[in-house]
Amino acid sequence: MTDDSELVFAPLGGLGEIGMNCALYGYGPANARQWLMVDLGVAFAGEDLPGVDLIMPDLSFIEKAKKNLVGIVITHAHEDHIGALAELWPDLGAPVYMTRFAAGLAEARRLGEPGAPKIPLRIVAQGEKVAIGPFVVEFIAVAHSIPESTALAIRTPAGLVVHTADWKIDPSPIIGLPTDEARLKALGDEGVLALVCDSTNVLREGESPSERDVAKTLAWLIGEAKGRVVVTTFASNVARLRSAAEAGFAAGRQVCILGRAIERVVAVARECGMLDGVPPFLGMDAFERLPRDRILALATGSQGEPRAALARMAEDEHPTAELSAGDTVIFSSRTIPGNEKAVGKIINAFATARVEVITDRTALVHVSGHPRRAEMAKMYAWVRPRIAVPAHGEPLHLSEHAAFAIAQGVPQVLRAFDGDLIRLAPGDVSASGSVASGRRLKDGAILLPADQESVGQRRRLAFAGVVSVALALTPKGEMAGDPDVMIAGLPERTREGAAIDALIDDAIFEAFEGLPPGKRRDPDVVSSAIERAVRNSVNAVWSKKPQVHVLVVEV
Repeated sequence: MTDDSELVFAPLGGLGEIGMNCALYGYGPANARQWLMVDLGVAFAGEDLPGVDLIMPDLSFIEKAKKNLVGIVITHAHEDHIGALAELWPDLGAPVYMTRFAAGLAEARRLGEPGAPKIPLRIVAQGEKVAIGPFVVEFIAVAHSIPESTALAIRTPAGLVVHTADWKIDPSPIIGLPTDEARLKALGDEGVLALVCDSTNVLREGESPSERDVAKTLAWLIGEAKGRVVVTTFASNVARLRSAAEAGFAAGRQVCILGRAIERVVAVARECGMLDGVPPFLGMDAFERLPRDRILALATGSQGEPRAALARMAEDEHPTAELSAGDTVIFSSRTIPGNEKAVGKIINAFATARVEVITDRTALVHVSGHPRRAEMAKMYAWVRPRIAVPAHGEPLHLSEHAAFAIAQGVPQVLRAFDGDLIRLAPGDVSASGSVASGRRLKDGAILLPADQESVGQRRRLAFAGVVSVALALTPKGEMAGDPDVMIAGLPERTREGAAIDALIDDAIFEAFEGLPPGKRRDPDVVSSAIERAVRNSVNAVWSKKPQVHVLVVEV
């Protein structure tokens, strides 16, 4: 380590929100620093971003320094850690490292998306060490809700950092390895400079239950069910899919798949040997031809996705799968914040049809993949870091985690947010500046900056509609015929029953006739006057101001 070399941490996503995880570690002098990226994920847009599909981190900082980006390491294959890779990798071009299962899902996803780039992937195994520039990265097995999840031990000349990513302590995770307690303790004995740790469940006391506890509940519920049974969960949770399938076979049922996302995951899981011993699953046609008490379906749609299999069944729109009174739907998942309305709509539709719905509110059909406080305390006891940096959470999670780390006796605790540049070594940990950060919005096939005006316009259109007016002017400043008016998203009548379109017509003519004759020949003046008049007239009777667009042409 030279005198002016530093080890820094620069989060670009995941510190200040749930999801969109992306972090940079830099080593070297400030003017010649080499960078390692950890994860490149997405967040999911809510109702405040109409038309937006996904949210991705703004990588403008590292794009400008991409010649110094030595590698991209993916800790696991959840969308909030890998989902932006295909979209953003072409602007980076660095080598990408991930486990076999993650690589299989990435390739399956690429084949399903025309035009997606072919990314050269370097496959690593849990427990393996890889030299990437000035970093030596060790992939440590941790339990999570997707196979082959890894924490990272990142060694540099300035010290060792443990980046947990998503993890929990589960002694019996059904598929894959448990969290490698022995290796984490050995790292603690070696001396850990900093622990960058998951904060998702820091508000919850105790320990998360095991996947095996869920498997027992599913076996009992499916064994007791009389009609058709549908289990919906996150498609990537292979352990849950296996537990549900084994429960179905044990109850004398055949298992079919409803949804392409689960089909892709199952195909990759079978290639990786994660479903060895589990009989083949049937296609969706089996749902209607098998007896009701002999079918179990694994279905997509646990988050209320409108085109997923579960939503289509709830609306009686699925081509082959239909549920009726006496059937059972098990939501073996948690509802991601923001999806409550969509999920509630599906549950209510099934309840109306007298289909029994079981959720984690009524039975142990889901467990989190993230650590609660007792598990976090064990991690801190094993690793014993000099520095703690809470990650993966909203501001409340990060604040609670910082207080928790102090209570565990960590000498230095620093709460960081996206865009902060944190010096980990040498010397005491400190905020040493900032880097460009923010969000990019995936809008159909286009990637937009977060401040794109079109998104704000869409929100306003959703709130108060739009009025478009087109009219032609003669050289004398007269209207050449009646204006063409289009109204969308406005009420048809006022509270008193007056027609809104008639009020708009009156406002247009009054505004035009109120202009001095000389001004009527100026298209810009006419456009501004009519726009203002229409907006004000609608606001007077509706208390909302629509978007008003006026096009004036000269003939």
